[in-house]
Order: sequence, then structure tokens, then C-alpha cells
Amino acid sequence: MSEQKVYRAIGLMSGTVLDGEIDVALIETDGQDFVNVLGFYAHPYDMSVREKVRAVFGARERSAAVDEAEALVTDIHIEAVKGSGFEADVIGFHGQTITHAPEDAFTWQIGDGARLALETGIDVVCDMRQADVKAGGQGAPLLPLYHAARLSKHRKPLAVLNLGGVSNITFVGDDELTAFDCGPANALMDDYMRLHCGADFDENGALALAGQVHDAAVEAFLANPYFTLPVPKSLDRNHWDLSLVEGLAPADALASLLAMSAAAVERALLLLPQEPLGVYVCGGGRKNVALMGALTQMLADVRAVEDLGWNGDATEAEGFAYLAVRSLLGLPLSLPGTTGVDKPLSGGVHH
Repeated sequence: MSEQKVYRAIGLMSGTVLDGEIDVALIETDGQDFVNVLGFYAHPYDMSVREKVRAVFGARERSAAVDEAEALVTDIHIEAVKGSGFEADVIGFHGQTITHAPEDAFTWQIGDGARLALETGIDVVCDMRQADVKAGGQGAPLLPLYHAARLSKHRKPLAVLNLGGVSNITFVGDDELTAFDCGPANALMDDYMRLHCGADFDENGALALAGQVHDAAVEAFLANPYFTLPVPKSLDRNHWDLSLVEGLAPADALASLLAMSAAAVERALLLLPQEPLGVYVCGGGRKNVALMGALTQMLADVRAVEDLGWNGDATEAEGFAYLAVRSLLGLPLSLPGTTGVDKPLSGGVHH
């Protein structure tokens, strides 16, 4: 047990993949190296909410549609906290990212932290990306400090790869922490399935496995200037679109999109300070057998974070619980090596 004060914290996460669930995690932490995971709950929500949120992706100004989406996002997070039955000192509320454009010093996560605090009776920390972006940082990824805390007693260097809508990687060395977004993970594949196949995702990558990769599409993808940018760097979910696979048969389109997701990770590995001893994968993409197979072919040691005893569905929500405690304590949420901000920086708004 830590000699510092230990807080009980709830973390909430709704990713840009919009999978119909709010992740709710409960941890104990001192905001530093002590973390004790206590529980996890996945709260389902109606798919009509997803469509209203998806409709405001890319927005940069308030509108009736954004206000409606924000009210719905707040409602389902209130329901999620109450449904979990968890009690805590603080809630880390990530909100729902609708636009992320750090090159314009702009990022937007909708969700009413004040109303969440009022309705749950628990203090809330939200808007955790804003201070970093306003200070010139990328505002993402924000979980490297949590990954480092969880790996504090492990032999290093190691890497944690998150496969959500976008993929990001954290490199944890003995005295070094580096992180950045790699490229799309599930976002393009899920968008294609929804638009062309009437399904939310390609289960186990089955359709992708049945198709042929179109090398020209993958080469066009890798020609994007993002891959030549120095790290740290971050992406909006909609940085790429499905025009890359326009005209391809569904199986070939999925095979090519999956190859793009894997290639983005491969490029990212070249930017790490040194080769990690192992790469541990969290996020929904680790359940895609075809994607994990593609990564296994290019990485010496890649496995799901469950091999560390973690819950790969809960890791992001746990991380925002951890960051909420750090925010209360005035500790940094981001570092020069994780977001490119000039100096270690705290953040978050406390309700």
C-alpha cells in the first residue's frame, strides 16, 4: 500500500469507435505508482445515441445538434455510473471526442461534467486534454503515465499498443516515456462494415481474411504525410476516409484496410527509442484475430495485455480514473515525450 493518500476513483470511457458501451472502471490509486484495480462494468446504450453523436463528428462550433448529442452523452454516462454501483472519491470523465485537431490547438470532448457531478453526488474531473492542447501539445495520447505506473515493477523496455478507433503506442523504458498515435485501428474497418455490410464490425476479421490486399491502396495510405511527422503526434479519428478502398469488393476492401492498420503500427515501431522486449495490446482491436495475426507476423513478441493480468477492455477507463486523481493532486497528465508539450503539465476541470 502506498504511503501517500489513496483515492478511490471511477474512470469513464467512450471511444470514437462508438461500440454501444460506456466503460466504467473502479481503481484505488495514489496518483503515482500505486494502482489497485477494483472493478469493471460495461454499460450498454441505445444505438440511436450513436448515430446522433456520429452526426456531429468534426464539429467545431456549438449547434442544436451538438447540444443534443452532449445531453445524450451526459445522460448515458450518468446511467453508467449509477448502473455500476461503484462509489468513489472522484470520477474521471473523458467525455466523447467529436473533433481532435491539435495542429489548430483545438480538441473537443462533449459531456457535461457539472451535471454528472450533480446527478451522481461524486466530484468529477473532465476536459483533461484542453490544457495540453492550449499549451501547444498534441493532447493525446493521455494514458502513458498510467501505462508506466502499471509497468513500474516489470523489466523494461516494454510497449503498450492500444487498438481503438485510432491506434496509439506507449514506450516505457527505465527512464524514458514516449507515446504517439500510430494510425487508424478499428475506425475505418468499422465504418466500412456499417456502410457496406450492415454490421457494426468484421467479427474476428473473417471478411478481411477472405479478401486480397490491394497493395496500391496500402501504398497510397502510407504516402500520407502523417507518417513522416516527428513524434509525439496525434490524429483525429477521421484523418483518413474510405476513398482509399473505393471500388474494391467488400472482402478485398476489408483486407486492405486491415493491412493499413497493421502497416501503421509497423511504421510506429520504427520511431520508438529502441526495440521493446514485448508489445502488449489493449482495446477492442486485440479481439480481431486477423489483425492480431498480422501484428504477430511483424513483431517478435506481441500479446494481449491479459498476459500482464490486465483487463484490455478496462485499461482506458482505468487510465482516466488514474488521471483524475493526478489532476486533483496537481500532478502532470502529459509530458514532452508523450504529447510534445514544452514541460510536464497538469490539466482537467474539477466539478
